[in-house]
Amino acid sequence: MDRYLLQQVVPPFSISLGVVMAALLLERLLALFNMLASNGSSMKTFLALLTDLVPHYLGLALPAAMCVSVFSVIRRMSQNHEIDALMASGVSMFRIARPFIIVGTILGALSFSLYGFIQPYARYDYRSALYFASHSGWAPHLQSHMFAAPSRDLMLTAEKVDDAGSRLFTVFIRDNSSHEVTRYITARKGYLYIPNNEEKIRLDLIDGTIITDRHDKSPSIIHFDHTTELFSPHGQLDKMQANRSRGQTERELTLPELYHDIRHGMPGIKHSYLVAELHFRLARTIAIPFIPFLACALAIMAKRQKRSIGLPIAAVTLVGFDHTLQMGLSLVANVHMSPLVVIWLPTLIFALGCVETLVWRCGGLRVLLMAPHPSSQRVLSPDGLPTRTQDSHP
Repeated sequence: MDRYLLQQVVPPFSISLGVVMAALLLERLLALFNMLASNGSSMKTFLALLTDLVPHYLGLALPAAMCVSVFSVIRRMSQNHEIDALMASGVSMFRIARPFIIVGTILGALSFSLYGFIQPYARYDYRSALYFASHSGWAPHLQSHMFAAPSRDLMLTAEKVDDAGSRLFTVFIRDNSSHEVTRYITARKGYLYIPNNEEKIRLDLIDGTIITDRHDKSPSIIHFDHTTELFSPHGQLDKMQANRSRGQTERELTLPELYHDIRHGMPGIKHSYLVAELHFRLARTIAIPFIPFLACALAIMAKRQKRSIGLPIAAVTLVGFDHTLQMGLSLVANVHMSPLVVIWLPTLIFALGCVETLVWRCGGLRVLLMAPHPSSQRVLSPDGLPTRTQDSHP
C-alpha cells in the first residue's frame, strides 16, 4: 500500500513543483531580462543569476507542491471510494497518511539544509553577480559620434554605428593602459562583442593604422588589415567586489554561523536580527512535516459531494502561516519580542491544528485508531446478513 501511495504522489508532486517554480520565477526572470539586456550582458550571466535564484524559490515551492500533490491523491482516492475500502478493511486514516508524513519529514530534512546552508550561499552569489552585471560601468553598445570609456585608460568612438551598437565604421581609439606608451588606433571598420567567457570585451578591427607614441622617441606607425583588441571594463569593479565578503547581513549566514554570532556577537548586525533569523528558519523547517496532515484532512470528501473548498482552505492556511512567521520575524528583530511568543507559538498552533483537523475529519480519535483487526472476519447468515465476528486464530 505504501508503494502504491508513493507511486501515486510522485507525478502530481513533480508537476506541482514545476508549475509553482515557474510561477514564482516568471516575474523575476522578466526583470532580469530587461536589466541584463540594457547592460549588454550575455546569456551566461542570466543563467548564473537564474541558478542562484532557484534555492530561494525552491524553499517556497516545496511546501506548496507537497500540499497540492497529497491533496490531489487523497481527493482522487476519496472520489473512487478507495479510502472507504481501506478503512473498511481495518486501515486507519493515519495509516493511509503515514507514507505522506514520512515524505514530509524527508522534505523537512532537505529544507533544513536548504534554509540553513544552501540559501545563504546562493543569496550572496546572486547579489554579487547582480551587482557585477548592473554596475559594470559600460555596455558594449555604442551610438554614432558618441565617446565611450570602457575603462579609465581607454577611449573609443566611431563615425557610424549599426547592428545594435556592435558594428562600427571609421573607428578611433586612444589607449593609455601602458603609462609609458600611448597608442592611437584608427580603423575603417570594427566589430564589438563580448565572448562567452565574459572576461574581456573583444574588438575586431579591419583596415587601419596603429600609432605608438613612446613620448621619448619618435612615434612608430603600423598598418594592418585585421587586428583584435581585448580589454576588460571591470577592473575597478573587481576590486570593489573583492572587498564584499559574505556574511554582512544575517540572511547570508548559515545556521552554525548564526548560532556562533548570537553567542559571541557580530559587528554590524544587531543581536535581535540574528535571533529572529535563526528561529524563523527552524520554525519553517519543523512545520513542513505537518502539511500532509492538513492536506489529507481537507481532501476527504463527504458522500455525494461533488465540490469542495478544501484546496483553497489549505492554500490560505499555508500562506497565512508563512506571513505570520514573517511578521514574527519582524517583531523579534525590530520590537525585541520573544520568539517563543511570535514564532514558536504560531508554529505549535499550526502543527496541532493540522493533526486535529485530520482527527476531526475522520470522526474523532476513537474512530481513527480503533479499526477492526485484519485477522477478524465477518460470519454471514444464509441470507447474507452479518451475524457475528469470529477471530480466524484460536
